[in-house]
Amino acid sequence: MEYNFGEIEKRWQQYWADREVYRVTEDTTKPKFYVLDMFPYPSGAGLHVGHPLGYIASDIYSRYKRLQGFNVLHPMGYDAYGLPAEQYAIQTGQHPAITTKNNIARYREQLDKIGFSYDWSREVQTCDPEYYKWTQWAFVKMFRSYYCNQAQQARPLDELIEVFSQQGTTGLDLACTEPMSFTADEWNAKTEKEQQEILMNYRIAYLGDTLVNWCPQLGTVLANDEVSEGLSIRGGYPVEQKKMRQWCLRVSAYAQRLLDGLDDVDWT
Repeated sequence: MEYNFGEIEKRWQQYWADREVYRVTEDTTKPKFYVLDMFPYPSGAGLHVGHPLGYIASDIYSRYKRLQGFNVLHPMGYDAYGLPAEQYAIQTGQHPAITTKNNIARYREQLDKIGFSYDWSREVQTCDPEYYKWTQWAFVKMFRSYYCNQAQQARPLDELIEVFSQQGTTGLDLACTEPMSFTADEWNAKTEKEQQEILMNYRIAYLGDTLVNWCPQLGTVLANDEVSEGLSIRGGYPVEQKKMRQWCLRVSAYAQRLLDGLDDVDWT
């Protein structure tokens, strides 16, 4: 008897989808377990072999933990913003909204055919306003905050403005780009523009001049892992080190807290 792979797999995949077999619900009687893969860039005509290479391993582990009695959350999504999606749209001569939508549909079809146990009710698309409104919210929170070294935490920038107006920088220990010293009178005498320039020195999300990997042909800054031997991974264009005005995050202020937090991570 011949085993009809195509027919059998298609039937069971439809069964899983119709009954939402892998949908996760809140269940406090079970221990929680979270498995997250790197989201693929929907920037090609389909998945490549590197995608299932990692996804299969994590899916096996997810199924293993379910059988052990864990309430496993194993979602999937698409990293739809950025250079890969933009370059694919340019190469195909289409609007990125169209290519991204079509590629996501194709990726989803291929992922379903492989039979992964994803909870698709929690699918994430980074180009979805319902998703990126939260990244925008987080950025605004950081832009409107400063880091107090004494308290070892972020505080609202409005508090700092009030302190500046009353005592200047006296007695303050703040994370900053450059150390500054001024009195309350000097602060109050400055224009709104001058005050905003000073505040940029303390914001957690701030504008700063940093050395970046600049690719003139792509017209963008590249991460280190997007550059190989002085050329861009995508396109093979020359990349140069250049100091540019960029949005930065004052992550170094959290260095010790991040190190200390490692002691509390459950690595099991």
